[in-house]
Amino acid sequence: MTSRELLALAAIGVPTATALVLAVVPRRLVPPAAKIGGVLSGLAAGALATVALAAPDRPLVERGLVVDAAAGLLVAVIGLVGLASIFAAAGYLSSTTHSLLFPAHRARAFYGLLFAFWAILAAVPLIGNLAGAWLLVEATTAASALLVGFSGRPAALEAAWKYLILTALGLGFALLGIVALAAQSTAGGLDALSWRELSTVQPGQATLVAYLLLLAGLASKIGWAPVHNWLPDAHSEAPAPVSALLSAALLPTVLLVAWRSSQALAPVLGQSTTHGVLVGFGLLSLAVAVPFLWRSLPWKRLLAYSSLEHMGVIALGIGFGTPLALAGVAIHIAGHAVAKATGFYAATPLLALDPRANTRATHGVLRTQTGLGSVLGGSLAALAGLPPSPLFVSEILIVAGGFAAGRPWTAAAAAGLLALGFLGLAHALIETTAGRTTPAETRRPIGLRTVLALGAVAGVLLLALTAAAVLLPDSAIAHALVRGAG
Repeated sequence: MTSRELLALAAIGVPTATALVLAVVPRRLVPPAAKIGGVLSGLAAGALATVALAAPDRPLVERGLVVDAAAGLLVAVIGLVGLASIFAAAGYLSSTTHSLLFPAHRARAFYGLLFAFWAILAAVPLIGNLAGAWLLVEATTAASALLVGFSGRPAALEAAWKYLILTALGLGFALLGIVALAAQSTAGGLDALSWRELSTVQPGQATLVAYLLLLAGLASKIGWAPVHNWLPDAHSEAPAPVSALLSAALLPTVLLVAWRSSQALAPVLGQSTTHGVLVGFGLLSLAVAVPFLWRSLPWKRLLAYSSLEHMGVIALGIGFGTPLALAGVAIHIAGHAVAKATGFYAATPLLALDPRANTRATHGVLRTQTGLGSVLGGSLAALAGLPPSPLFVSEILIVAGGFAAGRPWTAAAAAGLLALGFLGLAHALIETTAGRTTPAETRRPIGLRTVLALGAVAGVLLLALTAAAVLLPDSAIAHALVRGAG
């Protein structure tokens, strides 16, 4: 077994083992055991990502395992957000007593489900087979649906049920596409669905229909329009650490499955077809998101619609397919994860300070809570693409990549939609931090210290990503992303 295989096993196995340990340790040891397990899981993910990204031109691509630049990027994102969510979970559990379970079992169940979700997520970028990826994505639905409805409130249970039904229905369509692709393959067995063997399917109308079914089904899980309906409810009702994992880690991880499928089938269907479908989803998602970003929305719902916009931006970059655009995609995935997760973590002290923030827009937080207002404002400024946010640079790279790919009208339309989205989020930034209405409470809310620490780390990471974005377009990582896992 090679070092990459061992690290891949550790990236999945350590959070899995932690979930099992948390099921048996004494109740008083659950929080410290979770933090230790989170650090170890984060280190395992970081080690694998470092190895994968340090040698992007030498990927490990087997029938059951892929360790390439894209896998390294997503495993790093999952590890970083997973670790931060474990540390943010204490504030959430302290701020509310609502739960589906008895109080004695709340922490054990929450941390256990969080680690199980983490482990399944980490396996998705590393699986070398489309059928295996589908099974893992389906498994994330079960774990995350329980976490979305964890508070037991009627609205949370409704959101969890909506999320479960809509994503399961979408994945059913994706399964139909996978079965149709297997039927069109010249290879036999499950090996026919490995990322390398997918390029051997027979060209024709049936293969195109299968591809469209696959991407339409995955779109329901990614949150692309027009099948994004579960997104605002689930993100706004889930516990803050869960919302962070859903938006910052789950959505781009499932998007990677669509990305790998498109790269594998491009030789059969033609790049113009596969890229065109991705660009179509990207433009539609941007267009649908913009009107909502202009509305006055509760904090977590605003972040949810921002996820719709940013998944559309990533789809556009993948659809353009040039090294310039894919360098922007890499920076965008990482920058979005850091900024979006920080914004969701800040929801815990915000809701403790003002419970009505879950049903109405927040105004003037910076006036009475300087620290919290700074974190909220920093997250929203980064997501809006306000310089020096790495998302500003990544969006420029993606639009420039569109022009380089020979799609000037599409790139221009994307630039226009991004400008409209920026204006909406900039208005929300001003109202949230410096609006006239201020929260009634001036006390220090629960979980604020952890959020301030995470916000400071996020600020450093965002600046580092901005600096990295200058070097990435001509790097081996960008060219490795173009080649894919085939």
